[in-house]
Amino acid sequence: MESITNDVRKLNSDLENKVEERTLILKEALHELERSQLELEDALSKEKELNEIKSRFVSMASHEFRTPLSTILSSATLISRYQQAEEQPQRDKHVKRVKDAVKHLNDLLEDFLSFGKLEEGKVETKLEQVNFRTLLEEVEEELKPSLKEGQYFIQDLPAFIECVTDKRIMKHTLINIFSNASKFSDPGKPIHISVEEKEDSLVIAVKDEGIGIAKEDQEYLFDSFFRAKNAFNIQGTGLGLHIVKRYLSLLDGAIWFESELDKGTTVSVKIPRR
Repeated sequence: MESITNDVRKLNSDLENKVEERTLILKEALHELERSQLELEDALSKEKELNEIKSRFVSMASHEFRTPLSTILSSATLISRYQQAEEQPQRDKHVKRVKDAVKHLNDLLEDFLSFGKLEEGKVETKLEQVNFRTLLEEVEEELKPSLKEGQYFIQDLPAFIECVTDKRIMKHTLINIFSNASKFSDPGKPIHISVEEKEDSLVIAVKDEGIGIAKEDQEYLFDSFFRAKNAFNIQGTGLGLHIVKRYLSLLDGAIWFESELDKGTTVSVKIPRR
């Protein structure tokens, strides 16, 4: 009897071990299944998001490219009709329209290319010593020809500002913010630029007196392809600030804004001085 009892106990012990082993295998299989399901859901979500981005990209591109291309075609046709010397002013007007349209097309392409590189993770930073006062003056000089009539810059800058950062990214950032201040303001309005030096960072603020941003639109301002309701008649891709925010994150920087409808917007950028 004792031998039989020992055998039964051994069988029970072996059975319990096998049950525990099978239970552990089953738990691991269920855990793996749950993980695979989450990965699949994540992949499907990303694919859905990508398809939405592609759809918005095609819609935006087809709309934004059509206008400057139509301008170039009509102006080129009209230029050929002005053949007399006294018609030079008319030719100059349409040549300027062509140049403006080409610049707009170039800006669109730059936004789309930058967005694509960011999505693919192909943007690398190159840190160097940058004279910020010189950089700001370069950007202002570059943008002056595209300002609306009577618009001008008002500076409040320290005499000397230096920072270790990526010059290319900062130039792209400043051009985008300065351009927005001009685009969303009326002719004759100033664009205020100030720089505040902190111990470990620089804060650049750009204030306009333009159309402002409605409260219900403000939370979406940095989303890709977003256009505020009061900006649909103004040229743009809705990618600019989205790209700027992602660029600045590569530098451990930040961007924020304050805005009131019909009273203007202040966009602020903070970057580490390193």
